[in-house]
Formats: sequence, structure tokens, C-alpha cells
Amino acid sequence: MQTWIMEIMEQFGYLGILFMMALENLFPPIPSEVILPFGGFMTSYTSLSLSGVIVTSTTGSLLGAIILYCIGRFLTVERLGQVLEDGGKWLPFKKEDLERGTTWFLRYGYWTVLFCRMIPLVRSVISVPAGMTKMNFTLFVSLTLIGTLLWNSLLVFIGAALGRSWTKIVVYVEMYATAVYFLLGLGAICFIFFIWVRHRKKKA
Repeated sequence: MQTWIMEIMEQFGYLGILFMMALENLFPPIPSEVILPFGGFMTSYTSLSLSGVIVTSTTGSLLGAIILYCIGRFLTVERLGQVLEDGGKWLPFKKEDLERGTTWFLRYGYWTVLFCRMIPLVRSVISVPAGMTKMNFTLFVSLTLIGTLLWNSLLVFIGAALGRSWTKIVVYVEMYATAVYFLLGLGAICFIFFIWVRHRKKKA
């Protein structure tokens, strides 16, 4: 995949970077930690500029995030709540759990959208609950833009500074991502266990 990403970027320049970053948001397995540092490195041997790479990559990320936000608006909390209600005892989550999660997101979600843009995998997914809870679109775009600009600028500048050794950053970002995935997985297990225990207590 890395070779394909690099070929697209080298062949289409700014347009290739914009496309790959939009696709990275829609399909998280496509790694921004490859696209952005390599884009920074490309400024050393092509006509691409640092500012141009940052602007186009951020635009691509924003487009992908807006698409996911719109998907979230289509799903809506009400529709998902109906699915959970129809699922009955076969699903570990209930409609009440969704309502609590929605309340939490409405209270703290603004900061979540901002900071999650700098966390692999979550940076894409966070746009969906933002849409589902009908978060103010202008605010969503503004916070997404700030978080994305910080993340993209950091990796592009590092890629430019490392030059041909730009792949070194990929190793460190992958370590960072692995640690995040582990913590998210652990958190999900704890949350499911908490729901299961509460459900058992209610039945008792």
C-alpha cells in the first residue's frame, strides 16, 4: 500500500495528496503517517512547497471528515436507538446507554473532536458521532480544521526535515498508534464489562 500511495502522490502532486488524505479519513487503514511525511520529503526534490502540501492535505482531511459527518447526520441517534431497542437482549448495549453517550458527547464532544483529530483511527471515526448528535456544523468544521492543521503540519515538517530518512517517523507514529489502539481496546473491554455487570444486577 505504501508504494501505491507514493506513486499516486508523485504522479498527481497536490491533487494526489488531497485525494489520499480524503481517502485516509474515509478508510483509516490508509496511513496519514506515510502520506504526510512523504509529502514533506517531496518538497525537497519537486516543485511542491511546504505550505502547499499542508494546505492541500488539510483540505483533503476536512473533505473526508465532512463526508463522515454527513453520514452521521443520516444515521441519527434516533435510528440507532431504534436498532438497539429492537435488538433486545441480544445486544450488549441498550437505548439508554446510547442516550447517556449522546448526553456526554453534547457536553464534552467539542473538545473530543478537536483532540481526536491527532489520534490515529479515532481521528476519522469521531466525525460520525459529531454528525449523529447534530453538532453545529460550523463549529465542527472549525475544530476539525484546527486539529487537522496541527497534526498535518507536524508530520509534514518532520518529513521535510528528515529528507530521505522520512520513513523513520513512520516507526514512531506506528508505536504511538499501537499504544492508542491498546488503550482504546482496554477501555472498550472495561466499558462492555461494566454494561454486562449492570445488566446482570438489573436481572437479579
